[in-house]
Amino acid sequence: MFLASRTAIMFAFDSEDTVRKVVYQLPRVGVGVKYGLPQSRKTSLMTPRQLFKHSDMCAKWQKREISNFDYLMFLNTVAGRTFNDLSQYPVFPWILTNYTSDTLDLSVASNFRDLSKPIGALNEARRKFFTDRYASWDDDLVPAFHYGTHYSTPAFTLNWLLRLEPFASMFINLHDGKFDHPDRITHSIKDSWDRCQRDSHDVKELIPELFYLPEMFRNSSKFNLGRRADGTLVDDVVLPLWAESPEHFVLMHRQALESDLVSCQLNQWIDLIFGYKQRGAEAVRATNVFYHLTYEGTVTQKMAETPGQVAAIEQQILSFGQTPSQLLAEAHPPRHSIMTMAPTMFRRHDDDLCMMMKYISNSPVVYLAANTFHQLPHPTVVGVAQNLVFSLNKWDNSYSYGSTQRSALSMDPSNVEGQVALPLTADPQLATAASTTPIARRHLGDAFDQRLQVQCSNFVTTTDSKYIFACGYPDYSFRIVDTDSGRVRQAVYGHGDVVTCIARSETSLFSDCYVVTGSMDCTVVLWHWNGTTGFIAGEYNQPGEVPSPRSILTGHEASISALCVSAEHGLVVSGCEDGVILIHTTASDLLRRIRGHGTVTQLSMSRECILLVLFDSKRMTTYSSTARKLNEVLSEEKIECVTVTRDGEFAVTGAVNGRITIWRMFPLNKLYTYQPLNSAVRSVAVVASHRFILGGLDSGAIVVFNADFNRWHYEYKHRYIQNSSATKPAQASPQK
Repeated sequence: MFLASRTAIMFAFDSEDTVRKVVYQLPRVGVGVKYGLPQSRKTSLMTPRQLFKHSDMCAKWQKREISNFDYLMFLNTVAGRTFNDLSQYPVFPWILTNYTSDTLDLSVASNFRDLSKPIGALNEARRKFFTDRYASWDDDLVPAFHYGTHYSTPAFTLNWLLRLEPFASMFINLHDGKFDHPDRITHSIKDSWDRCQRDSHDVKELIPELFYLPEMFRNSSKFNLGRRADGTLVDDVVLPLWAESPEHFVLMHRQALESDLVSCQLNQWIDLIFGYKQRGAEAVRATNVFYHLTYEGTVTQKMAETPGQVAAIEQQILSFGQTPSQLLAEAHPPRHSIMTMAPTMFRRHDDDLCMMMKYISNSPVVYLAANTFHQLPHPTVVGVAQNLVFSLNKWDNSYSYGSTQRSALSMDPSNVEGQVALPLTADPQLATAASTTPIARRHLGDAFDQRLQVQCSNFVTTTDSKYIFACGYPDYSFRIVDTDSGRVRQAVYGHGDVVTCIARSETSLFSDCYVVTGSMDCTVVLWHWNGTTGFIAGEYNQPGEVPSPRSILTGHEASISALCVSAEHGLVVSGCEDGVILIHTTASDLLRRIRGHGTVTQLSMSRECILLVLFDSKRMTTYSSTARKLNEVLSEEKIECVTVTRDGEFAVTGAVNGRITIWRMFPLNKLYTYQPLNSAVRSVAVVASHRFILGGLDSGAIVVFNADFNRWHYEYKHRYIQNSSATKPAQASPQK
């Protein structure tokens, strides 16, 4: 069961009939909205193969709308793999072969593993050993197999994660109250890879954490893991020479996973693990047959006639690996190449500036939300001005650079006639206003407390743009405003002073999420937003209840100045005016305390749990989720606003000198600065397609820049740049 809090609970029932009864007592949610499947009980009861067949994820992956990582997680999920069960843990492929060089060149094919072959068949001598075993097998009761072990077992999974809790305790329990022999504990990435090439009892693949969790390589708890036979102390995992740190290893490993050299052959690995080469004659030809009890549906009543036989079979299945449910019986289609999909996608635009739109009012645009997902019937850019007037501006997802002869540099919203096609259309409610006086249905109501400067951290919106959450009111409330009518839908009280900042967690369309608020009273409060009812939920999440906090987080000694919350990671991060940053769990536990320098003015977190902190609007610092300082950059200008792209790889900042800048999150460095504008940038946003960046200006205008994040991806720099057409230099120069 996947919960609105972005967590999951696993139940094991005694029969399919019980499962069906339970499903019919639950809401019609299907498997959520993420996979393009109907939200129905019929969907909830689909087989893995049916889920795969009816989902749109395969087509999205082929068209490069989702990453390799996200697609592999989808396949694992619908095939029955889960983080809740060590015996059915998600499985990812080994993708690299070079763990010895000082540098790693991801454009060299020999650095990559052949994904058309299982781990046991990569080495020709070992492949022959396994094929000979299969050919000479002679047992009437046990069918022939190549591998008596498996690529995914609880022991393998715990061996990767034993430096973290609760996996350390699980590992100890698995080995009768102690750690395993030091020579069998994961000691280095290179040794693990080498063992997979020579040991007939080791054909393990990887787990997802090797692509996003640097902390798994550190013995942070300083467990005594013993010494190997050669006297080497087992401590942190020894990384390849080309990896400067665990964070750098994860970055390079993820880049390798998303590279074209992996994308073009990943479908062949999918055939082995989830597809038509998983079993039968094709599995035999591919040297990919495992012990028969690892496969779904192979246990018969005759095999388990006595309690002793049942217990033995269950122990075998739980301990020695399970093959995922087979998702397709034919070859998985390949991914389209980047150049085939969009030959011009890596070319620079002649002009960075796409358009600029200005309202009659000159009030600074202090907040922007680009709610532009293609699934939305009405993609919208929500803007909020300093005078608390908000706008709902239509966004055209079909617009692309070159669809007009010339970019429009300015547009008067009242001039509807004769406009050229542009991606952003002004809110007609404001465009037709006869004066600078805002109409009631586009105003957030009462003025904010005079002690506050109205800024982007005072607002968030729902992904469908139906509601704006606003804080800063003198009655200590934060309010949910219906954007269609401008009416206050709900006023929520939970603090003893003015609410200074607000944030919400990541969420799917129309789904629940966390909302977190910070106050001058030094507290942080976590709330549950019910996406179905459109209200902050009460204690039992029932209609009509008084809003009730999920957690009240304490520990600060100054006014809260910045917040971020992640339901996926279960973390709430808060910063205050004295420079202290606290990391809590959503269950109220304090995990980390960071002592910074200066007021925390902005907080953002990437999908990989990299925390970006802005101190005193000048010093940008990144931390890991364990409060390890990663990088620090002192900005030359005062930064007013920060946003992180959905993929978590880049940050975008706006500054008082009118510059919008793109940064790489890790390692933190400046990539590109657009030409300066004639007004300070008070807010920034990135559209869902990552093709445009929006800036809200102090002059009351909204600027739209063409964006091309692909040019900073590895593939552009090392594979496609030679194929790019020579174009005129961009108006702004890349920053070293």
